[in-house]
Amino acid sequence: MLGDKGASPYHVLILTSLICIVLFAMDIANFGFDVSNTLAYRRDKIEFWQVWRLVTGNFLHTNLWHLLMNLAGLWIIVFLHEIHYKHHVEKLVLLIFSLCLFEGVGLFFLYPDLNGFVGLSGILHGLFAFGAIMDVRKGFRSGYLLLIGVIMKVMYEQYFGSLQGMSSLIEARVATESHFVGLFVGIAIGLFWLPLANRFKRRNR
Repeated sequence: MLGDKGASPYHVLILTSLICIVLFAMDIANFGFDVSNTLAYRRDKIEFWQVWRLVTGNFLHTNLWHLLMNLAGLWIIVFLHEIHYKHHVEKLVLLIFSLCLFEGVGLFFLYPDLNGFVGLSGILHGLFAFGAIMDVRKGFRSGYLLLIGVIMKVMYEQYFGSLQGMSSLIEARVATESHFVGLFVGIAIGLFWLPLANRFKRRNR
């Protein structure tokens, strides 16, 4: 599907959403195997080489509200920056995978006290930051406002914590560490993406 000429960013969103929904349903129904115990980010398990958790933990959620909010955010962010992925669906696939991987790696090395984490929120902050940088590169002044806004939001969380009531809604502590790591990774990928893309284009001319 993703290799077809008619593929769009929304095919990626549908696939990502289905993965999250199926895993959530399996976790609730306890069908087949213990999803959370097998796939969630758990530092103590990763230390024993269960490295897949660095990626898979991003696709799990604590409850239905957590799932719905993250999926809504995913669709809104990609819709907002659709122009950057419309003709390069593979870019979005690679971007999401890279964000998932480096999110897990960043949490593992930067926050040794964080043992457990699930959810797409860190990835969403990375996607948003990446899209804002791409806006700036295309000459959209709104990109500066979006980038400054997400940086200020994450910095606020680092000092004052998440919005009041959010922890109760998702029935877990909001891992603001993931927002910081996601933001950093999204900015880093955005800054290095264009030079790498231009180099690749020159090689294929």
